[in-house]
Amino acid sequence: MPARRPFLLRTEPEVLAALQRWAADELRSVNGQIEFVLRRALRQAGRLPPPGKDSPAPPDGSASKS
Repeated sequence: MPARRPFLLRTEPEVLAALQRWAADELRSVNGQIEFVLRRALRQAGRLPPPGKDSPAPPDGSASKS
């Protein structure tokens, strides 16, 4: 698995609060929720292959929670 790279994300307080509530509802960390949302959007846009033999599932198990 490739190394993860940290990056800074600046957002408005209300966006962060909504993301925190959503993450808590789905029993994920905020970071895990951001990654889940980004991966889903990238797959829907055709910019990331679907999980399968050629692509490892994300470590948070989000592949099974579409």
